[in-house]
Amino acid sequence: MEKTTRFSLKEFKRTGSPVRNVNIEHKERLSWLDKQAVKITNNIGSMGFFLIIFTWTVVWLAWNMFAPKEWRFDPFPAFALWLFLSNVIQIFLMPLIMIGQNLQSKHSEARAEADFEINVKAGLEIEAILNHLENQNDLILSILKYLKE
Repeated sequence: MEKTTRFSLKEFKRTGSPVRNVNIEHKERLSWLDKQAVKITNNIGSMGFFLIIFTWTVVWLAWNMFAPKEWRFDPFPAFALWLFLSNVIQIFLMPLIMIGQNLQSKHSEARAEADFEINVKAGLEIEAILNHLENQNDLILSILKYLKE
């Protein structure tokens, strides 16, 4: 028969620790630059940013394909200036996105750790309650046995 550790409610209350808010802890640890990286990452990953880039691309390409020849500034079909600017934007945004994702990953790990702590705490609470119920059951059975005698 395996030996189990029994936790009483008093013992659990005595040793229990308060639940911490990982979201607040994470935000307090971020530097100003980290906060900007997360903000940029969140905005770049939005439909609004996609629509801005999509609209810019469509307008740029349409202008340089269909405007009068003397008004075109990035000739069809190469669109060299558009490609250059698009690549510059990508080069600047790529490291920012990676930094933001790393920060969000650390936040995710901290939340998972806090969830694990809460689950362990809940498991101990459940064990204490079950022990309490088991004791009550034994008491009720002994009272019934006594009453039948």
